[in-house]
Amino acid sequence: MKLKLDANGHVVVENGMPVYEYDDGSAKPFDAVQSAAAIKRLNTEAKTHREAKEAAETKAAAFAGIEDPEAARQALQTVASLDGKLKVEIEKVRGETAKALQGRIDAAEAKAKEIESRLHGELIGGGFARSKFIAEKLAIPADVAQAFFGSAFVIENGQMVAKGRDGSPILSKTTGQAASFDEALEVLVGGYERKDSILKADQKGGTGAQPGTTGGKATKQMPESEFNALSPKDQAARMQEGYVLT
Repeated sequence: MKLKLDANGHVVVENGMPVYEYDDGSAKPFDAVQSAAAIKRLNTEAKTHREAKEAAETKAAAFAGIEDPEAARQALQTVASLDGKLKVEIEKVRGETAKALQGRIDAAEAKAKEIESRLHGELIGGGFARSKFIAEKLAIPADVAQAFFGSAFVIENGQMVAKGRDGSPILSKTTGQAASFDEALEVLVGGYERKDSILKADQKGGTGAQPGTTGGKATKQMPESEFNALSPKDQAARMQEGYVLT
């Protein structure tokens, strides 16, 4: 391919473009602008194809040694299925573990409540059963006294504490610390407005009351045999109502 020259040796120009003579004898104008654009486009396409080829080769390298793509695909599906089953099993184990742990917590709480109940019964119920004050000063048995005054005694930090009507702990008049059982019970009985109805006859004094009266007012009377036939709860209720045993 060479430039076409006229008789004077000048380059032949057609439509502003130089004319070239080709090996087959034809002559055509050369569009340099269009050729440059085509070359740029082809270079871009070549670069895109090269990058795609390199990416494909890199991706294929990860499967080097795999001769059966279909078997590999099925294997991946199997792994995915096993992974799903494993997640289900993990959640199942978690649920069973949480359930077992909650069962242990519930059992521990039930045991703690049982121990607390036994401690309450031993410290408070035992206090009423062994009370010297009840045996010597009160005309009612220990279980009735417990039904009547038991709510004033509570267990705090493993120790028995008696509280007055205002909720404050009853303190010992001698030590200033929490009162002993009998001392607290004596304070509770002393603050009971119908205390003469539960005190033994030789403990009633200073009221000016005659048999069958309390503080000069007529009281209700109940035979001791009839009183003893009642439940501790009913006996306490009768004492609260002001009955005097005859």
